[in-house]
Amino acid sequence: MRIGWAGLAALGTALWLSGQTPPALPPETEGPETTIKVDVEVVNLLCSVRDKKGALIADLTRDEFQVFEEGKPQTIRYFSRETDLPLTIGLLVDVSGSQARLIEEERVAARRFFRQVLRKKDMAFLISFGTEAELLQDLTGSISLLDRALDKLKLNAAVGGLHPGPVPTVGKIRGTVLYDAVYLAATERLANEVGRKAIVLITDGVDVGSRLKLGEALEAAQKANAIIYSIHYVDPLAYMGWGETVDDSALTKMATQTGGRLFRVSKKLTLDMIFQQIQEEMRSQYAIGYTPEGPRQPGEFRRVEVRTTRRDLKVQARKGYYAAGGGPS
Repeated sequence: MRIGWAGLAALGTALWLSGQTPPALPPETEGPETTIKVDVEVVNLLCSVRDKKGALIADLTRDEFQVFEEGKPQTIRYFSRETDLPLTIGLLVDVSGSQARLIEEERVAARRFFRQVLRKKDMAFLISFGTEAELLQDLTGSISLLDRALDKLKLNAAVGGLHPGPVPTVGKIRGTVLYDAVYLAATERLANEVGRKAIVLITDGVDVGSRLKLGEALEAAQKANAIIYSIHYVDPLAYMGWGETVDDSALTKMATQTGGRLFRVSKKLTLDMIFQQIQEEMRSQYAIGYTPEGPRQPGEFRRVEVRTTRRDLKVQARKGYYAAGGGPS
């Protein structure tokens, strides 16, 4: 059973990485056996580090990291090369008309991905989206349930009817509700989860039907402390051979702003290969916590940058957080 922050606070203990509500950490601590007190607010970051050739670097120390908030250096209070924090994954699959010929390959690759990445404490859910966003499987650690949900992936390019939930689809002709699906995953399934959280998004990046805008979907993911891995998968035949011109700027923004990556499916980089890279990255992350100085307004977006002292390395981390109730998230 997974317990949210409210339950942990009532018991007087907390996991340091708890999404919206930040816990407290003692100064200058390192490693997973940290005693945690609930009296100091902490901003929590997950990051990956790569060298110039793109290889993951997993042996850095606390002293090799630097954190800046609004350009001002911060003191790292918590640091860990943590690979065993619970992982919650939302797989969002585009089943709109332009993806019709790709659905079966996505289904097969996703089966292998779930089998490879999910461990005992991990959970996942599956959402398909076309003219409406549909939750095919709620949070579960069961591979068999996820398999059954993947069997339900099917083309959704008709006229949408009334769809329940926070992102309703009104009865009129709709396009692809990409942003609505991301918002739904972040707010309804990830916001209250603890540990590491990721949205894996498979789509050609075209949104022509969402009620919400890109910025609203991105904000929801940032507030949920969720990393987005965008997989740009285009069927050239659906665009009369002009698939390479399909814009992926929205997918790029969602990925880079949350600390994820953009992947483009090609003959040299298959969907299976991309899933493998995502799996390796999620198991090679650094967990960093710091206590920000100075006043912050509730709802204010605070820019964050993580660097290493080694100039030949590149850090991949979210670009900021929204202060909740005057504190970090």
